[in-house]
Amino acid sequence: MAKYSDRQKIGAARDYCGGHLGLRQVAERHGVNVASLRLWAAAYRLHGEKGVLAKDRQVYSAEFKLSVLQRMRSEKLSGRQAAALFNIRRHDMIGVWKRAYETGGLVALYPGAQAAVMSHISKREAAEKVSDQKRTREELLDELNQLRLENAYLKKLEALAPAEEPAHDKKPKSCKS
Repeated sequence: MAKYSDRQKIGAARDYCGGHLGLRQVAERHGVNVASLRLWAAAYRLHGEKGVLAKDRQVYSAEFKLSVLQRMRSEKLSGRQAAALFNIRRHDMIGVWKRAYETGGLVALYPGAQAAVMSHISKREAAEKVSDQKRTREELLDELNQLRLENAYLKKLEALAPAEEPAHDKKPKSCKS
């Protein structure tokens, strides 16, 4: 069962977005956590009541995850801002996606691939400790192919990502009524 009801979340977000009281005062008035209210208000601003409602567990495609990461990079958004913009329930998951992409490339963004990529990286790090002289030709070719693959993904990302743009104004946006 959720800690806060949908009705309680909407009421608190609506109250805060009314602009009459500060974040802490509204959180205290409604008996909710300040950090939670901050997230609900951001979602309410962008998506209205629908953004605040409880969401079922969602599995995102690799393409969706990549588009979130690209938008974060191009607009210099934080994980919280991106989560609110894309209506993602857990903003911390975006950090997981970012680390997975940085270590394993696009393949690491596919559902269920993160554990496999991390396992592969651990094996590769262990193999690097063994000197190249002692490694077999097959091991060296496998590593070469993996590095080529990672390089290709990075080149594709650079081609897909628009040129760096200046950061947008960070003015607070008004809430929807």
